[in-house]
Amino acid sequence: MPKPEVNKVVLAYSGGLDTSVIVPWLKEHYGCEVVCFCADIGQGEELTGLEAKAIASGASKCIVRDLRDTFASDFLYPMLRSGAEYEKRYLLGTSIARPLIAREQVAVAESEGADGLAHGCTGKGNDQVRFELTYKALNPTLKVIAPWREWDIRSRQDALSYAEGHGVPVAATLRSIYSRDRNLWHLSHEGGNLEDPANEPEAEMYQWTVSPEQAPDQPEVVEIDFESGAPVSVNGERLSPAGLIERLNTLGARNGVGRVDLVENRLVGMKSRGVYETPGGTILYAAHRELESLCLDRDTAHFKNELSLRYAELVYYGKWFTALREAIQAFVDRTQDRVTGWVRLKLYKGNVIVSGRASPQSLYREDYATFAKDDVYDQSDAAGFINLFGLQMKVRAMLERSEDGTTSYATPDYSVFKRD
Repeated sequence: MPKPEVNKVVLAYSGGLDTSVIVPWLKEHYGCEVVCFCADIGQGEELTGLEAKAIASGASKCIVRDLRDTFASDFLYPMLRSGAEYEKRYLLGTSIARPLIAREQVAVAESEGADGLAHGCTGKGNDQVRFELTYKALNPTLKVIAPWREWDIRSRQDALSYAEGHGVPVAATLRSIYSRDRNLWHLSHEGGNLEDPANEPEAEMYQWTVSPEQAPDQPEVVEIDFESGAPVSVNGERLSPAGLIERLNTLGARNGVGRVDLVENRLVGMKSRGVYETPGGTILYAAHRELESLCLDRDTAHFKNELSLRYAELVYYGKWFTALREAIQAFVDRTQDRVTGWVRLKLYKGNVIVSGRASPQSLYREDYATFAKDDVYDQSDAAGFINLFGLQMKVRAMLERSEDGTTSYATPDYSVFKRD
């Protein structure tokens, strides 16, 4: 495939070795101006000195935008309301961040008059798909460059040598054996001894949560208030979306909450093993699920569970900006109109234990559910309901008995198995 001609490229920049090397590589191989863009979505100290490093690497400028509250309110909270979990366990911390980063990257390209976009995703991962699908959805006229699919850099030593030869500042030459991704929602770990699924994760690998064994011996109680499916306060204190997640991250991490070790099916076809730390998200999912148990009727709750599986796939596959995701979101958001109330939880040695929940919109009625005498439910009515609900089963059984005197579910004759 011929190389695209570009004059100015906006690079999704993290400040790590790979994206730092991409800056001079783009200038060398495409002869273009490079503008670095970084979205602050909760990387913390990783952003220290980022702008100076980008300029020193050869970028004409570096744009950093604080998107933490946008990330929480416009991406994490809608996903939370959906109940999406990829393969029932992964809370999609990396997946959900990519459409926001790519959206803002496109916006920067348009405001800067750039005609190209670049990213540092490898050709074997999911992220390349997530970035580029967002580019296509928002501005397909921008040309896309993915250096990992072109260059001959194949190792960290190759990248270090290239950096040294092009004057790229590299803070350290030693690398963690793990590949990590950090944001407001989670911290992921891949590589190293995790590449063998039989290996237990090393204790020193974890950087956020304490081990459940080392967590406090007394449970910590937390109460979360929701309005229309969105969390608004923790222990009575109203917080911004990002601030609320940060608070729950602190509470969950010190109680060993949110560790997940799984083998997942990547979009590109292979399996991969990852370990995720998602303390605040784990607490929020548990609380939201419990509040929905009060506020959603059975049919809506069950159908929403089915859609949550599809929603999780769309997020994982990078299809955030699609008509289907938006349509499912509209349904999800409608279901959340009544999901208002509070949930009380105990955090204890890696566990999230529900200890109470209440809602002014609750569909639970003690006078309906009680086994004592009541005025709203006549137990004798159940006989007629059962007759009608099981009518198709009764008709089938009657037909089978008229044919050979038994049904397909008749008890086997165990006497034939007796020993002599």
